[in-house]
Amino acid sequence: MFRSIPYTVHQKQRKGSADLMKLISIIVPCLNEQEVIPIFYRTVTEVLDSLENAEYELLFVDDGSDDRTLKVLKELKKKDRRCRYLSFTRNFGKEAAIYAGLIYAKGDYVGLMDVDLQDPPSLLPEMFEWIWQGYDSVATRRVTRKGEPPIRSFFARSFYRLMKKISQTEMMDGARDYRLMTRQMVDAILSMREYNRFTKGIFGWVGFKTKWLEYENVARAKGETKWNFWKLLVYSLDGITAFSTAPLLIASFVGVLFCIIAFLMIIFIIVRKLIFGDPVSGWPSLVCIILMTSGVQFFCTGILGQYLAKAYMEVKRRPIYLVKEEI
Repeated sequence: MFRSIPYTVHQKQRKGSADLMKLISIIVPCLNEQEVIPIFYRTVTEVLDSLENAEYELLFVDDGSDDRTLKVLKELKKKDRRCRYLSFTRNFGKEAAIYAGLIYAKGDYVGLMDVDLQDPPSLLPEMFEWIWQGYDSVATRRVTRKGEPPIRSFFARSFYRLMKKISQTEMMDGARDYRLMTRQMVDAILSMREYNRFTKGIFGWVGFKTKWLEYENVARAKGETKWNFWKLLVYSLDGITAFSTAPLLIASFVGVLFCIIAFLMIIFIIVRKLIFGDPVSGWPSLVCIILMTSGVQFFCTGILGQYLAKAYMEVKRRPIYLVKEEI
């Protein structure tokens, strides 16, 4: 399922070269993941220990968990000095956790992984090799959605198809947050200090030379997903408003269209009255028309409101996250 990279000149040059030793920081957002963290640690460290000329650190970001997640992270820190953690004052969301991780990461290369092991750690050596061959980022995408509800898969694919049409920012279908990046790309991402963050769009917006690796969908190692259909729908709407103004353009066209239709209807009614002397009639259809046009107006107002709300949150300049504890 996974393709391996042939033995290259880069590998030969790196062997035994202490001056080429690099630090890899792996950012791991966590929310109520006490059960799966130990499994993740064992699995990932086995893979990372096999990398040559590379040191690593695991940076866990506790996003305001209610269970024993923080306690488990503290135990890991005592056990392994390569483990670090941040703990938020409350749940700020995965986007905030990723942003905080990027800020606190010390590595020459920085990776993002989900703690549920749906991001195969076995891809890490290949990702590291592609980075050494000159890529700025090695990203991953799922080629199948086996195990997902059909309705969720349908809307997910529809979202990516829509974004390709209405946005200039590249977003790959099935793209995951799982990737390995150079320090230069991380610094570019951190330069985008917007409050309303949509990481998949930010990755595409900053650009850089990216290698895509494909893999089949992997089930969670343990625990339950925190993403239901409603949360994913809201998240997708955030992505649309963050990286496209097409909805505003559509709302404008709809408004102009209804104005034209209303003007033509006024002319039609006047002409009909002058010619036929038509009495007052058709009030049921009139009510339906009014309700329909009102619905369209509210819809367009809602689109405008979404953009205004985003601007409002940006202007307030609230911190994206607050750290309660860090080690």
